[in-house]
Amino acid sequence: MKKIILILFLAIPIFAEAQTTLSLEDCYALANTNYPLAKQNALLQQKSDLETEALNTGKLPKIDLNAQATYQSAVTQLPIALPNVTINPPNKDQYKATVDFSQLLYNGGLIDASAKIKEAQTKLQQQQTEVSLYQLKSRINQLYFSALLLQERHNLLADKDKQLDSKIKEVKAGVKFGAILPASEKVLEAEKIKIKQQLTEIRFDKNRALQSLSLLTYSTIDEKVTLVQPKTTTVYTSENNRPELKLFDLQNEQINLSKSLITKNNLPKINAFGQAGYGNPGLNMLDNSFQPFYILGVKANWNVFDWNKSKTEQQALTVSEAIVTTEKETFELNTKLQLQEMENEIKKTEEIITTDFEIIDLREYVVKSSDAQLKNGVITASEYLVELTNLFEAKTNEKLHQIQLALAKANYQVITNNYK
Repeated sequence: MKKIILILFLAIPIFAEAQTTLSLEDCYALANTNYPLAKQNALLQQKSDLETEALNTGKLPKIDLNAQATYQSAVTQLPIALPNVTINPPNKDQYKATVDFSQLLYNGGLIDASAKIKEAQTKLQQQQTEVSLYQLKSRINQLYFSALLLQERHNLLADKDKQLDSKIKEVKAGVKFGAILPASEKVLEAEKIKIKQQLTEIRFDKNRALQSLSLLTYSTIDEKVTLVQPKTTTVYTSENNRPELKLFDLQNEQINLSKSLITKNNLPKINAFGQAGYGNPGLNMLDNSFQPFYILGVKANWNVFDWNKSKTEQQALTVSEAIVTTEKETFELNTKLQLQEMENEIKKTEEIITTDFEIIDLREYVVKSSDAQLKNGVITASEYLVELTNLFEAKTNEKLHQIQLALAKANYQVITNNYK
C-alpha cells in the first residue's frame, strides 16, 4: 500500500505538467489514441482472422449424418418368372442411415486466393480508417491555432492593462499637483473597463475552442492550459506521403487479386467422397434385410464454358482499375494545387512579419514620446491612449501573422505528411 501511495505521489507532477501545457503534437496523439475510429483497426483485424479461419475450413473433411424412412407405391420386379427360382421383390417400406464425407483434393488454390482477397479487403478498410484519422489533423489545426491566437491576444491585453494601471498612478499624481486634467484619469479607467470586456469575450471564445478540441481528441483539456506555438521548419518538397496514396495502391492490389480469383474459379475441382451406411435394403436391392454398406469415389467438376462470364468480370475489374488511376491522379493534382497555395501563403506571411517589427519599433517610439508629453500636460490622456492602442494593435497584428504562418506551415505538413 505504501508503494502505491509513493507511485501516485511521484506521478502528481507528471499529471500536473500534462495539464499546464498542450502542444499541437499532443492533440494529434490524443486523437489517434482516443478517437472512436482509432479502435476500428483492431476490430477489423479480428474480423478478418475469423473470416479467414472460416474460409480455411473448406480444406477440412466434411461429414454429414443422414437418416431416412420411406414408403413407396411400387417396387422393381422381374417381368418374367424363372423356373425353380423365387425372387422376392424389395419391400415397399425402406430404411437407411448413412455417414457421408467428402474431402477437397484440388480446386486450383481457390480457398487461398479467397483468403488473400479477404486480407486485402481488411488492409483496405484499415487504410480507410487511417485516412479518416489523418483528416482530423486539419480540423485540429483550425481549432488549436484559433485558441492559440486568443491566448496571445489575452496576453497582449493583459500587458496593456498592466501598463494602464501604471499610467493611472502617474496620472493621479499629476492631477493631484495640477499638471494633468482630472478627466484624463477617467479616460484611462474607461479603457481598462473596455479591456476587461475584451478579456471576458476572449475567455469565452477560447473556452469554446478548447471544448471543441476536447471533443475532437476525446480528452479533457483544462481551460487554463497553456498552448505551445509549434516551431516548425517548412521544407518545400514534392514528396507526398499521404495515406490516401497507399489507399489507392491497396485498391489496385485488391483488383488484381480479384482477377486471379476469377481465373482460379474456372479451374477443375476434384473431391474424394465416401458413404457408409446401414439400411433395408442395402446396396443389394433384392435382399430384404438390414445390411451395412459403403461407397468410395472421386468426383471431378470443370465448367468449361461459362458464356464469357469470367471474361466480362475481368473487363469490369480492368475498368475499376482505370477508375482508381483517375482518382489517384485527381488527388495528386489537387494536392499540388493546395501546396502551391500554402507555399504562397507562407512566403507572403513571412514577408509581412518583417514589416510588423518595423511598425512596432516606430509605434513604441511614438508611445514613449506621448508618455512624456502626457506627463507634462502637453497632450490629453485620450491622445496618449490612441497611440498606446496603435502600439498594441501593431503587436496584435504581429502575433496574428506569426500564428497564421505557423498554421500555414502546419497545414503544409498535413498536405504532404512530411513532418520536420
